[in-house]
Amino acid sequence: MTDYAIGDIQGCYDRLRDVLAKVDFSPSRDRLWVAGDLINRGPSSLETLRYIKSLGSSAVVVLGNHDLHLLAVALGGHSPKKKDTLHDILEAPDHEQLIHWLRQQHLCVHDAGRNLLMAHAGLPHIWSVEQAVACAREVEAVIRGDNAGEYFSQMYGNQPERWCDTLTGMDRWRVITNYFTRMRFIAQDGSLELATKEAAANAPEGFAPWFTYPRKDDVTVVFGHWAALEGKTGSERFIGLDTGCVWGGALTMMNLDTGEKIHCDCS
Repeated sequence: MTDYAIGDIQGCYDRLRDVLAKVDFSPSRDRLWVAGDLINRGPSSLETLRYIKSLGSSAVVVLGNHDLHLLAVALGGHSPKKKDTLHDILEAPDHEQLIHWLRQQHLCVHDAGRNLLMAHAGLPHIWSVEQAVACAREVEAVIRGDNAGEYFSQMYGNQPERWCDTLTGMDRWRVITNYFTRMRFIAQDGSLELATKEAAANAPEGFAPWFTYPRKDDVTVVFGHWAALEGKTGSERFIGLDTGCVWGGALTMMNLDTGEKIHCDCS
């Protein structure tokens, strides 16, 4: 069995099948780790979501901000944005099953054997792996629970900007969600700066890319979300897989054991 991790697909279904064909991917013997943002902005969100769901246990999925946005539209009373490509999912005859499946996915996945963690935006330096997993499971329970609609109705927002153990309720769940799905630049004290989406060199004053802060462990982190990085973090242990497929870049997949990267041009 070979495990492959892939960056933000964002509804680019044809490019997904192209890159999988390059390694003769088969769900009967391989697994696909998806680093979030399965859907939205690309032309084939419905086909992408159905395909990843069809992989069953051969898919390991974490939620990205675009995936949560679909849930916020479907369950939280929010309206689609102008550039969204979610209509086909929302109108599909199997949309309830797709939404239910998406709600069962994780915010982070930790593989202790590989000493590897996958999350859409990354892992803040202020959390240990154990704390990150605990925080993820807490919000996942809310997303899967009876009060999911209330959570999604209040999910959006930049406050609180910093984690504190004493946070409760929606403030606590929102900041956890932002660390896992929206983080790029962060301050030493853990404060998030969520407005800037440019390359790592363009950090606002007082902030730096989350992966530049030292950690007390040696965990490898696989993430997506930050297309402006073009997959370049300057570190072998922080592996960015969002190479901007939906923006005309490339779709990148990596063999989790050998580190080999496989690319599909999306121009």
